[in-house]
Amino acid sequence: MTEPATLIFRASLRARLYRDIEVSSSSTLADLAEAIVAAFGFDMDHAYGFYSKLTGKLFDSPQRFELFADIEGSGFRSVTGTRVIAAFQKLGSAMTFLYD
Repeated sequence: MTEPATLIFRASLRARLYRDIEVSSSSTLADLAEAIVAAFGFDMDHAYGFYSKLTGKLFDSPQRFELFADIEGSGFRSVTGTRVIAAFQKLGSAMTFLYD
């Protein structure tokens, strides 16, 4: 099965405040984060991460992808080294994007 050329994500701050974002299937989570931040008009000047838990204690998420994952013993994966297609493997997958 071939990968799609582009992927479309819906990023929302609230139920009626959202942006649809299109990225290449070869994009990393860092690329997606930059697109989300730009779509809402924020500056890319804070730490961030993607977490598989949608509610509750995000830092207990089974899947965690963070900006500073290269720190020894962090226990999570890097946003710069993870492709979007690997993190969101199924249609309709969702994660929390935490922008500090």
